[in-house]
Amino acid sequence: MSVLDQHPSARYVLPFLVFLILLAVSPLLPISPGVQAVVRVGILAVVIGTVAWPVLDFRVSHLAGSVAVGIAVYLIWVGPDVLWPTYRSHWLFQNGLMGKIASSVPDEARHDGLVISLRFVRGALIVPIVEELFWRGWLPRWIDDPSDFMSRPLGQFSRFAFWSTAVLFAVEHGSFWEVGLIAGLVYNWWITRTKSLGDAILAHGVTNACLGVHVLVLGRWEYW
Repeated sequence: MSVLDQHPSARYVLPFLVFLILLAVSPLLPISPGVQAVVRVGILAVVIGTVAWPVLDFRVSHLAGSVAVGIAVYLIWVGPDVLWPTYRSHWLFQNGLMGKIASSVPDEARHDGLVISLRFVRGALIVPIVEELFWRGWLPRWIDDPSDFMSRPLGQFSRFAFWSTAVLFAVEHGSFWEVGLIAGLVYNWWITRTKSLGDAILAHGVTNACLGVHVLVLGRWEYW
């Protein structure tokens, strides 16, 4: 039995940890944005393929519903900024605790086809896998049973796990915490309905793909 098999949580958690480390470390390295983009996508793809693959399930049981949920979360995400353009400048969203809004795509890379293509791929394909494994596939079940989370059925968790996961998901999204909270609640609700990791990944992927198109069409780089 491998080390990963001895520690089942690792297959769900390690891809997310690697994702966070890459976000923090790769901009500090003396490499171009294009190389950064290749490194991030390449490493995450390898980690998903080698670490997480045995616990991944891409089967979708509610195709139309998952697409609709993904679009709905996208509209919730951008809605406040569309309706009230100065909304997110309020101190509730940009402060010492939640940080300030800043794009992870440098100005000089915003016309680089490689950087933009890989950023879209990362957001629409890789991030949904990494985050849904952690936020919906592992954390709620681990909260309910830390000693044997695998015994908890996917998408069946306590009210405390439901809300605490959504709150932590909101915190992860910094200045977008309030829409992050709503998104976390919606995604949590959807997996309790579908009991399907594939549907959760698809919904999240549709949201991120819509946000990517929004960024590229309207130039709203703060969403990236």
